[in-house]
Amino acid sequence: MFDLGWTELLLIGIVALIVVGPKDLPILFRKVGEFVGKARGMAREFSRAMEEAADESGMKDTANSLRSLADPKKMGLDAVKDATDFAKWDPDSETAKLAAERQDAKRKIQEAAANKAAARQAEEARAAREAAEAADKPAEKPAAKKPAAKKPASKSAATKSTAAKKPAAKKPAAKKTAAKPAAKKTTSKSTGSKS
Repeated sequence: MFDLGWTELLLIGIVALIVVGPKDLPILFRKVGEFVGKARGMAREFSRAMEEAADESGMKDTANSLRSLADPKKMGLDAVKDATDFAKWDPDSETAKLAAERQDAKRKIQEAAANKAAARQAEEARAAREAAEAADKPAEKPAAKKPAAKKPASKSAATKSTAAKKPAAKKPAAKKTAAKPAAKKTTSKSTGSKS
């Protein structure tokens, strides 16, 4: 009823022994037994009352008729099995000829589908090869041009060349200013010596 095993019953007995005590334990078990007996009696009485109500309403007859419908012997399935005996089958009948024609048509359709699939796969493979070859050819041409092209100068070389150009531009300007007063002196010396 409660699906209790021996280990669960033993555990319940030990707990009851500790809680109730050894003197009152037989009295407790007797009362529990009486309660379980009354509960079972009430369950039997309830099930009998339900069966009587089902009998009065005709549910039992309905259940029996449903069972008889599900029985293959009462439904006449044995006669159906005898009627479909394959030992009597004639391969030259119209049905057999139609079945053979359908089988041939099915085989032809399968062969045509297989041929189309093979042709499609071959076309896809050819297109993939052509695409791979086309991808390889342009990749080889730029690779040949790259070594011939000039390499750009590194950043450190570019900064050195710009730094070298700036002071060079300032030096000639300084020489020009120094050269002008020297030229005036020479002219004044030449005028001073003549007089």
